[in-house]
Amino acid sequence: MREKENRTDVDVVNAVLEDCIIAFPVSSFVISLYQQYQKRGYLTKKQLQGLHDKASKISDIAPGKLATLEALIKKMPTRFKSELPKSNPLYQKDFSTGDMIEAILQKYPSHKRVLFLKAKYENNESLSAAELSDLKRFKELLLK
Repeated sequence: MREKENRTDVDVVNAVLEDCIIAFPVSSFVISLYQQYQKRGYLTKKQLQGLHDKASKISDIAPGKLATLEALIKKMPTRFKSELPKSNPLYQKDFSTGDMIEAILQKYPSHKRVLFLKAKYENNESLSAAELSDLKRFKELLLK
């Protein structure tokens, strides 16, 4: 097996960055990309796309460098943000409970316990199991 002794890898991104710095010496975008590339050793897909757009404006850049940069961009994964799930209200009114309350109050409009439960129901507060069983019991006793 052959060893790769004297082979030096060509850093296309660095070469394109240097060409862009020569062509656009006052561009803060290119300088920022160059500094980030020197610190981190890589650029994100969007940064590479911006670099490609900037480099394609240079007339005397080698087309092979642009093609290699484009291939690197296509090779990188595209990340999508998923949509936020639709939020459901914390409390959903149980209309059968509301109907039960209204039926009792039509016959006995001054029933204090049922008036209290109606106020809780209208304020979107959840009724406990004991309160629901009270309502059912009142309905059976009062609406015979």
